[in-house]
Amino acid sequence: MRFSVYQVSRRGGRSNNEDRVGYCFTRDSVLLGLADGMGGHPRGDVAAQIALQTVSAMFQREAQPALDDPRAFLRRAVQTAHEHIHRYASEQRLEDFPRTTIVLCVLQNGVAQWAHVGDSRLYYLREGAMVTRTLDHSHAEQRLLQTIPGASAAQAAMPRTTNRNVLYTCLGSPQAPFIEIGVPQNLRTGDLIMLCSDGLWSQIDESSIVSVLSARALSDAVPELVERALRNRSSESDNVTALAIEWEADTERDTTQGVSTQNLAPGVFASTFQAELRDLPVDDLDDAAIERSIAEINEAIRRAAAKK
Repeated sequence: MRFSVYQVSRRGGRSNNEDRVGYCFTRDSVLLGLADGMGGHPRGDVAAQIALQTVSAMFQREAQPALDDPRAFLRRAVQTAHEHIHRYASEQRLEDFPRTTIVLCVLQNGVAQWAHVGDSRLYYLREGAMVTRTLDHSHAEQRLLQTIPGASAAQAAMPRTTNRNVLYTCLGSPQAPFIEIGVPQNLRTGDLIMLCSDGLWSQIDESSIVSVLSARALSDAVPELVERALRNRSSESDNVTALAIEWEADTERDTTQGVSTQNLAPGVFASTFQAELRDLPVDDLDDAAIERSIAEINEAIRRAAAKK
């Protein structure tokens, strides 16, 4: 496999960053993940951390060097993450459950397969156009679908007055999450996939997202989109996080995050997911620390790729 990848996460105008993001890979499989801890509930950052930590650990255990069934893995991993958040809340004797959205994508055997819960999004682009994106699990998105011919009876019955921030499913809630599995896509050279939190997509129109991602190398496009979102809300900005990958990127467009897994041994596992909670307190993971960690891992990957 060969791909380019880039990620950025910014705190914005919030007191702390409740977004978590990362990617990991073996010789034959790649996992991308993003979680956005939900405000209005305790320790959203911890919920997001637990979710990605759980999924990453399961991927490391099962991708040897490939997953047996990516679709089944995604469903099982998201459900397990939900259960681990509940376990944490019980152990900490919290009065309310920490909650988070999540969006995951596995790239394996030339196919992209994804899953999501909530309103963190995945965008899939090809040749300068959007192939598809995930639909938010929010009342606002359901209300929008009512205007589309062929909407289901359940969608048509949704309330007419909606709030974009109100989700009807997430990880950590008392109810079991609704885990939506996307339609698999056969990867082509140059295909782009971006995962992002609502702090980005709510501030930038879809056409601009497509235009910026299609016209620039990921090392330029991803930071530009994040900075645009921050500028649009200024001091009131939400956390803004994005992770994008270009499949079999043109070598002229490769960034320092270009990765080739061809010479990786079957047991090798590389990851930018953050340290476990017991190893590094979540409150200490400010933007600068996150970016330093990502830069160190990316540099190690670049050196390894240069030796092939």
